[in-house]
Amino acid sequence: MNIYQHYSFDLWLTLIKSNPSFKQERTRFFYDHFNQHQKTLEEVGRIFRKVDLLCNAINEKTGGNIDAEEMYLMVISEINDYSNAFGNIDLAALYQEMDALVLKYLPVIYCSETVRTLRRIKESPDRTISLLSNTAFIKGSTLRRVLQELELERYFDFQLYSDETGMSKPNQKMFRLMLDNVAAVRKDQALPLNNIIHIGDNKKADIDGAQVAGIRTLLVNSNNQCISSLLN
Repeated sequence: MNIYQHYSFDLWLTLIKSNPSFKQERTRFFYDHFNQHQKTLEEVGRIFRKVDLLCNAINEKTGGNIDAEEMYLMVISEINDYSNAFGNIDLAALYQEMDALVLKYLPVIYCSETVRTLRRIKESPDRTISLLSNTAFIKGSTLRRVLQELELERYFDFQLYSDETGMSKPNQKMFRLMLDNVAAVRKDQALPLNNIIHIGDNKKADIDGAQVAGIRTLLVNSNNQCISSLLN
């Protein structure tokens, strides 16, 4: 096992993945409530995917963060042929509906090795672990509750989400914020950068961003490499 003193993890498609029932029910909700132009369920689902990919690409390019409410408005606009008639939409109530839906159809832990790997890392009192996650339709506040429900929260010394920081990976400021938090958690113990590793599934956001920050990296899941390779 390669021994690092701090392990930074991406979240989506690294430690957890979406529950298919959530996406189906979310599509159904927008189909039922915001579909004046009578798009099909399949069309609404494609619109969600399109907005998700677009906003992710923009966030990676600019290093900023498009909020969940803005993304939902983009979906509603496109469902209704780019209408901007948003006046009657209660954004707070809409997000509450989505929050409840996520918790009803919880994301699932990515694979059987996920918990075992986190547990093994956490066995040593000298090691710390954190999350560094870009968000999209689901906010960090919701994801914190998801991790509680999945009993993953216990493994992390801190969690950073792009909607809360206003920055998205691979923005170097996001990684520097993570390093500042590492120092705070470890009570200003100076760690050499080669003793810190970031693990994620996204080559651009996770690997390229972390490498520019000067820390070690491991690409998982998108390349047939399992998280358990951290224990080899």
